[in-house]
Amino acid sequence: MNKKGLFITFEGLDGSGKSTQIDKLKERLTSSGFEVLLTREPGGTTIGEKIRELILDPANDSMDDMTEAYLYASSRAQLVRETILPALEEGKIVICDRFVDSSIAYQGCGRMMGDVIRQINLHAVEGCMPDLTFLLRVTPSGGMSRINSRELDRIELAGKDFHQRTFEGYEAVAANEPDRVKVIDAAGTIEDIHEQIFSYVKELLSLE
Repeated sequence: MNKKGLFITFEGLDGSGKSTQIDKLKERLTSSGFEVLLTREPGGTTIGEKIRELILDPANDSMDDMTEAYLYASSRAQLVRETILPALEEGKIVICDRFVDSSIAYQGCGRMMGDVIRQINLHAVEGCMPDLTFLLRVTPSGGMSRINSRELDRIELAGKDFHQRTFEGYEAVAANEPDRVKVIDAAGTIEDIHEQIFSYVKELLSLE
């Protein structure tokens, strides 16, 4: 893998404010002269967006947990090969809304599927892992309170116990890889959170 660019991911429960912070980081990096590509999971490609619809559609409430896990990994594999790797090889900064850590938290812990999720995704990404990951920490109740004004998707409807296990899964991911995963308190102001995020990015890029 001829990786010349930088790969940054954002993680957190729904309602953590990832989208807002992703947009602000892109804007700041672009204004500093960097070429930035935004993408998301599941999705980011034509095939991936179709998989996204399958996964998140509340009508698919009979979906087996293993089916769900493989669908996420399939979307991820397509995104890596079609979008992320080519952009990194061109020297771009890729910012992705969710990646492997989401599957470890949501399926590995939330669905209680364990280490099989990590094994599936090792094959899906073939070594393409983020250089830096931001985990926007918000409690399950705090996250849901921010999104209760819109219709919930199938994952958001999974229940309190599921989301609590997912929260704990994210905490374990951060504890296991503190050099890569930076935990940011999502309860702060938008500007304060952005400045914390950019300080880490600036250090990685050796910016003044």
